[in-house]
Amino acid sequence: MTIRPIVRYPDPRLALPAQPVTVFDDALRDLARDLLETMHNAPGIGITAPHIGISLRVVLLDLDPIDGARTYVNPEIIWASPEMIVHQEGSVSMPGVNDEVRRHARVRISYHDVDGNSHTEESDGLRAVCHQHEIDQLNGLFWIQRLSRLKRERLIKRFEKLSRG
Repeated sequence: MTIRPIVRYPDPRLALPAQPVTVFDDALRDLARDLLETMHNAPGIGITAPHIGISLRVVLLDLDPIDGARTYVNPEIIWASPEMIVHQEGSVSMPGVNDEVRRHARVRISYHDVDGNSHTEESDGLRAVCHQHEIDQLNGLFWIQRLSRLKRERLIKRFEKLSRG
């Protein structure tokens, strides 16, 4: 396992849609282990391959100490509830800042595991928020794009100030 450098905002790679995974092999399993190590080091609760500069549709979430970390390969939202919730969000690519984002309260996703097996999962609350946040990232939509222009500009200024020290 290797801690990889994290791509920082405003790196243009964060705005690029990630490519689907087509090969399920040891390299993919190694990538998932590196994502876990990198995310824990950040620290964070979710990370995508694009966060470390790899344009593949891979998400890793670690939200529950009992369930442990889960890897989602080629995840897609196949259903979203009409009910919405507001949750604090941030990113390993923009550490030190966060803001409230409005998301669907529940989602159902389809995805593959690292061995290529197909799954569906329905989630709510924090896990649903994380699925939407990370799938947005895979689609090249950085989370701050979900904020109003004013909130986004203030957050970027705050992040730039933090980055300068």
